[in-house]
Amino acid sequence: MRRTSPFAIALTFSAIVLATGCASLQAPPPSAAAALQGVAEAPLTAAQRQQWLDRVTWGATDSEDGQLQRLGLKAWLARQLQPGPRPLPPQAQQRIDQLGISQRPMNEVLLELETQRKAVQEAASADEKATLQQTYQRTLNQLGNDAQKRFVIRALYSPAQLQEQMTWFWMNHFSVSLRKADIRAWVGDYEEQAIRPHALGSFRSLLEASLRHPAMLRYLDNASNAAGRINENYARELLELHTMGVGSGYTQADVQEMARILTGVGISLQPAGTPPPPRMRPERQGDYLRSGFFEFNPNRHDYGPKTFLGQPMHARGMAEVQEALDRIVASPTTAQFIARKLAVFFIADDPPPALVQRTAQAFTRSRGDIAATVAALLADPEAARFGRKFRDPLHYVLAATRLSVDQRVAADVAPVLGWVNRLGQNLYAHETPDGYPQMQSDWASSGQMAARFEVARQIATRSAVLFRTDPADALEKPPYPTLSELASVRQRLPQWSQATQAALAQARNPADWNTYFLSAPEMMFR
Repeated sequence: MRRTSPFAIALTFSAIVLATGCASLQAPPPSAAAALQGVAEAPLTAAQRQQWLDRVTWGATDSEDGQLQRLGLKAWLARQLQPGPRPLPPQAQQRIDQLGISQRPMNEVLLELETQRKAVQEAASADEKATLQQTYQRTLNQLGNDAQKRFVIRALYSPAQLQEQMTWFWMNHFSVSLRKADIRAWVGDYEEQAIRPHALGSFRSLLEASLRHPAMLRYLDNASNAAGRINENYARELLELHTMGVGSGYTQADVQEMARILTGVGISLQPAGTPPPPRMRPERQGDYLRSGFFEFNPNRHDYGPKTFLGQPMHARGMAEVQEALDRIVASPTTAQFIARKLAVFFIADDPPPALVQRTAQAFTRSRGDIAATVAALLADPEAARFGRKFRDPLHYVLAATRLSVDQRVAADVAPVLGWVNRLGQNLYAHETPDGYPQMQSDWASSGQMAARFEVARQIATRSAVLFRTDPADALEKPPYPTLSELASVRQRLPQWSQATQAALAQARNPADWNTYFLSAPEMMFR
């Protein structure tokens, strides 16, 4: 007698529960607002506001502190969890509008790149080929750089700070690297079209949006996955890194079956409607799907029977892909994996197991609603352990910059990218698909801390470089803010160690004081 795996039992139970008419399950899933009901209404102290701002935003500022104080914690969190259309400051939006990726749709970008690529192939001489190849690479580099700048502008100035944090979280979770092939051309569109719209929405929708985007399909090679020429790269990472996690119960056979399910899932860069769909057997013509650059081609799909996660697959074609995604997202192991990763991102490297479990339950109850899951995590009593999460380079640089400039809009954010790059976390450039690590042990080496002191000194003494419209222009005087005068700075100091306060007392001038403050051990945590 064949034994049914615990995995299959769990999935079968989930399917039965969803199919029944239980009154409790006919109700809508819990919302983010419901998860915030336990948040206390009492006014926060100044220290508590700083703690919440450092956790939910990219870094506390005086203006954000004033908003939190005015709204109260529950209303402020609700606004962050469901930000709606909250525009950037006009100058910040103008900076984004001036970027090349904001001025041309992807089909025009691809046309230009294809023209440049063909010119390289048809070059009459080696010298001409080298020159044209440099032009092609500059175009790709500019597209990647524009995407990085747009992210930094939003992280610094967007009022929807939690959405910005979650956009980065998911970009790092569903990681692609601009160091591979032409991903530089796609990474901005990937963030804008696949990740950002779902950052606080449905995990199931986010997963499929990532699956359908050319950046992911190219990066993990599923664009070349076809019946008879199976490529398991994306199938493996989808299960291991994106959903269920290592050791969650799936097998190598499940990876192989998922790869077969994903055959035919690819891209088409031809203009919509041209050329016509490929010729195929009449009974499969209805399976052909083209949406934007996404294409499901039945001629490349394995229509054979499959068993995945202990159960046979029932659908065929693209519907089979949908069935597999539903099965993965419904798995308790996916809820557990996502919950722990969120807790590590927001709370601590070693989050309390009970906190992770309750967050996973919120994920399951809300059917993968990200905002409701994050709300449950942030509102959990065991999450009230602040200052335990070590800042990775991106969090550190953005927090220091936000504190220093607040809402004054930078003319050029290239220095911010330079500071982040110096600390080893170049945006969208992690070469392996696991994304940048989040543990303190990954970012707290002596070399990293020495580099952070130098970056702190740059921000503390020369942050005016952000406001130059021309690198040849002289810096304004003084070329730095007076951090000691900011409320968001003064409110921190009573909680800091005597050693740090003694070091600050030895500062000879405001620039030194800024440097000591930004490089203090306490600034390394959020």
